[in-house]
Amino acid sequence: MLESIRHFLHSLYSPEGLRELIASGGAPLVCTIVFIETGFFVGFFLPGDSLLITAGIFSSYPGGVPLRWLLLPAMLCAIAGDQIGYWVGRSAGAALYRREDSFFFRRSHLQRAHDFYEKYGGRAVILARFVPIVRTFCPPVTGAAKMPYSRYLLFDIFGGVIWVGTMILGGYSLGHFIPNIGQYIHYVIAVVIVLSIIPAIVSLLRTRRELGRETAKAPASTGHPTVDE
Repeated sequence: MLESIRHFLHSLYSPEGLRELIASGGAPLVCTIVFIETGFFVGFFLPGDSLLITAGIFSSYPGGVPLRWLLLPAMLCAIAGDQIGYWVGRSAGAALYRREDSFFFRRSHLQRAHDFYEKYGGRAVILARFVPIVRTFCPPVTGAAKMPYSRYLLFDIFGGVIWVGTMILGGYSLGHFIPNIGQYIHYVIAVVIVLSIIPAIVSLLRTRRELGRETAKAPASTGHPTVDE
């Protein structure tokens, strides 16, 4: 069992492994992974971006998973998974922030998603789709913040369609227009990973810059007591 789990995890993070998983599991496996990543805390480590773009590339090849079996089901699973996260946050509320860290849960990830939501508001539901880890923890944060469900659902449907569509159709276009792109899939995945962490890097740099400005504006303290005259 442990060896099977180890092999599965290794496959998730290697181009050859992803191709093997997609070929053997097809659309049901891709949709299941997307559902788990978006709906359960344990899914934060799953590589949704690279999985979807790889599935899109190989769907353009003869014998690959047909696009019609992949695109709409993956969108539905991404949206359905987020609904679970939202209602977990809606019911658990502040208790989530008091939960102890475990193998399946990290409060630091929850706080990161909370800060993301505080910064972008309702747009975070859409933008979080493109940020690893944040897309797993944003739905419960949104639920805990008591965003009206009808508003959340609208944002979430739009975000799920855009995210899955961009990844799968982007991969499909690469596979269709660039011969043998599958041989260089590791470069494609590397680019996707870099692009996915850019928002986090930009946010960190902005935060540091704002802190620097606040520090510069603060009056300097000499450390000596003042004497009233």
